[in-house]
Amino acid sequence: MGRQMTEMLKGTLEGIVLALLSGSPAYGYEITTLLRAKGFSEIAEGTVYALLIRIEQKSLVDVEKRASEKGPPRKVYSLNAQGEKELEEFWRTWSFLSEQLELLRERGNKKWPQDGSSRSQGRSSKRSGTGSTRRA
Repeated sequence: MGRQMTEMLKGTLEGIVLALLSGSPAYGYEITTLLRAKGFSEIAEGTVYALLIRIEQKSLVDVEKRASEKGPPRKVYSLNAQGEKELEEFWRTWSFLSEQLELLRERGNKKWPQDGSSRSQGRSSKRSGTGSTRRA
């Protein structure tokens, strides 16, 4: 899965980290450890730190410096209200994508549900009589 997994993680890692932080605050190395424990063993520590800087700059987390037994204080990240909204949007988008990919895997291009409605990307839509959701 190597390269393909890396490429797919690029688009989802922010949501994954936000989901981890929704459980409890954590510092950088702790987040990396949690990711690895959950099967994301290929993620480099530097990737996580770069992502933490981005989500801090986007004001999705609150940061608190806490004393460390070893070395300088640690930056502990906790999900704030804006981060919770972003996480909710991530899960809506993920649900849509996973549903559509599952349909594609099961059916290929045959019997693909049609829904002429136009929705903005990432927004949930109401189900039509065909049981599909569609975004433009």
